[in-house]
Amino acid sequence: MIKEAIERLTNGENLSYETAEMVMDEIMSGKTSEIQISAFLVSLSMKKETIEEITACAASMRKHCIKLLHDQEVLEIVGTGADHSNSFNISTTSSIVVSAAGIPVAKHGNRAATSKCGAADVLEALGVNISIPVEKSKYILDKIGLCFLFAQNYHIAMKYVAPIRRELGIRTIFNILGPLSNPAGATMQLMGVYDKSLVEPLAKVLSNLGVKNAMVVCGQDGLDEISISSPTTVCEVKNGWIKSYVIEPEQFGLKRCDKDDLKGGTPEKNAQITRDILSGYKGAKRDAVVLNSAAAIYLAKDGITFNEAIKIAEDTIDSGK
Repeated sequence: MIKEAIERLTNGENLSYETAEMVMDEIMSGKTSEIQISAFLVSLSMKKETIEEITACAASMRKHCIKLLHDQEVLEIVGTGADHSNSFNISTTSSIVVSAAGIPVAKHGNRAATSKCGAADVLEALGVNISIPVEKSKYILDKIGLCFLFAQNYHIAMKYVAPIRRELGIRTIFNILGPLSNPAGATMQLMGVYDKSLVEPLAKVLSNLGVKNAMVVCGQDGLDEISISSPTTVCEVKNGWIKSYVIEPEQFGLKRCDKDDLKGGTPEKNAQITRDILSGYKGAKRDAVVLNSAAAIYLAKDGITFNEAIKIAEDTIDSGK
């Protein structure tokens, strides 16, 4: 099937859901060559992926991953990366805050690919064992309401693709598939993307995949988070409807900063930034965490406003929970 798909893509044709899923199934099963995978990824990227193609490929990745089985509604805060901002780990720090606010979080992530410090790197620097077995992750999620799912331990089939992605060195559909493939099947998700043209399509993909409440966001400064240094383009999925809008930090009583104020560094430096924020540090980095934490809290708690979620995020940090 992959040969036929490559031919269609090079002719500028879109793939049906069934074809895209079959091709990804072949890739995830090790039935395709490296040259075929490379040709598929590049031709798909050049054509531009459709909502149907992305949904099908994400569904295949979910099907082939090791699943964390549980019996509660969980949330994820995740970014695609590849925004070249070198910001500190906003999503990871926000995940800790949201969990402390009483919302179960299954954080899915990996080591850095396009930055100095990925989620796995900063958590490791914070002393977290990132490679614990699946059954222990379930216990930790049930016990404390927060666990980290190290992508390479759950997406074993990615071994067929990882070397090719490194060799290609360009953005492909896999930059967006990871955040769409949470092994815990998160039903609530705050997802940051590196390009605002992806915001609405990926919100529709999340809805197609069964995510109930979600926001896909992109800072107009290019940040794959809700930005404190610019307006942010948002597409929200909630209770079956989808709407797009723009938010600005000033709407929530937060001061706009310079993008450089959000810069991080090594895993050790970013770990210290996280500790400082959770210990009461005031400033732009805390405000970025408050804003992103509030968005996740707003998604998870029925009947509250975004401003009320801001207050919950601030109170949670200040309480030292």
